[in-house]
Amino acid sequence: MNKVDLSVKSPENIKHMVDSISEKLRMLNIGAIKAEAFDEEMYEDLKYLYDMVMRKDSFSPSEMQAIAEELGTLRKQA
Repeated sequence: MNKVDLSVKSPENIKHMVDSISEKLRMLNIGAIKAEAFDEEMYEDLKYLYDMVMRKDSFSPSEMQAIAEELGTLRKQA
């Protein structure tokens, strides 16, 4: 597996972070969270959320809901 340099803002890194968060949280509706929905302007906020999620081993239902809501907040406004 390639080492990802998350200090670089790129669509590939956004995809990696969104996919990793979805996988770690075992989100049932992974298809609803697409990396393309995130703008590089929100990169630092997404990275902060990614780092927090990756540090924890488990999440309560309320934590999972809060993380999902935060992802929704970070998505591009249509």
